[in-house]
Amino acid sequence: MARAPVFLALLCLVATLLASGADARKMVGVYMLKKGDFSVKMTNWGATIMSIVLPDSKGNLADVVLGKDTLAEYVNDTSYFGPLTGRVAQRMARGRFVLDGKVYHTYINDGRNSIHGGHRGFSKVIWTVKEYVAGGSSPYITLYYRSFDGEQGFPGDLDVYATYQLSSPYALSIRTNATALNKATPVNFLQHVYLNLGGQGRGDVLGHTLQLFASRYTPMDEELLPSSGRVDPVAGTNYDFRTPTPIGARIRQVSGGKPGVHGYDINYVIDGAGMRKVAAVRDGASGRGLELSANQPAMQFYTANGLNDTKGKGGKVYRQYSGFCLETQAYPDAVNHPEFPSITVRPGQVYKHDMVYKFSF
Repeated sequence: MARAPVFLALLCLVATLLASGADARKMVGVYMLKKGDFSVKMTNWGATIMSIVLPDSKGNLADVVLGKDTLAEYVNDTSYFGPLTGRVAQRMARGRFVLDGKVYHTYINDGRNSIHGGHRGFSKVIWTVKEYVAGGSSPYITLYYRSFDGEQGFPGDLDVYATYQLSSPYALSIRTNATALNKATPVNFLQHVYLNLGGQGRGDVLGHTLQLFASRYTPMDEELLPSSGRVDPVAGTNYDFRTPTPIGARIRQVSGGKPGVHGYDINYVIDGAGMRKVAAVRDGASGRGLELSANQPAMQFYTANGLNDTKGKGGKVYRQYSGFCLETQAYPDAVNHPEFPSITVRPGQVYKHDMVYKFSF
């Protein structure tokens, strides 16, 4: 992707908003949520998490989120460092689906398929800041986006809200909801934050221990699509993390989607239903841990296989396995698999996706 045209487009957009006297809440900005020595920095460009800072077991602070230094770099980013993705996150085969007998074609931006809502999905738009409380006992920010009928090929207008809130002890909750206003539409969001509990830019995450509360997964083809529609048990496979296991223990035995690339980029079916524990991760060196809970049926586990000497924050360079993503979601490509749980939201219905990242040290 060319950098200059995208950045110039953002500058033109900002200039237009300024000239029209637009509300400052619709400008691209950076917002800090802070509670003691725990802080999260965000931007309303793509509802993106830019940093999460917290202590280690010795009280040393570090930022555990991979990302960029400037807003311009986030605008040009193609690695999805920290945004909320949609209208339909993850891959969609051939960028097409059929809903109520009508064929829809969405923007193709991943080989022959679409990914994360198209080239201008929710990660590449300006969200409106509806409420913002920087400090206090529960600092939070609520962002809003109106997705219009036909945007990236999706039907119907959609009202979207996302609230990021800090609570004690060291917990970040993300609550999202979306209301279909006038047409049935598929909806699936995910939060694409890359984490390294040792600190961003401080080596790989292969020594982190991971436990997933998932006894099944959806096998992927060479395009990272669940084309078979199967849901298989993880028992006896290299995808079994039901007991705490180093991320790197079997990483060379799994395909990262491209020839010669190894790593995890796989969807798990989470055991149980409703708001429940999805994953637990710990970095022995720093003592930091993470427990993730969510109310979605599935989760994509990604080990940053696509990072290759990627420029990061503070002069750091990110290589393969520099971070991991735990992306709670619906089943990938559910629009083309009637055997998977439906992601269709009909007019007046509300999609809800909640996550809680609880850190410890």
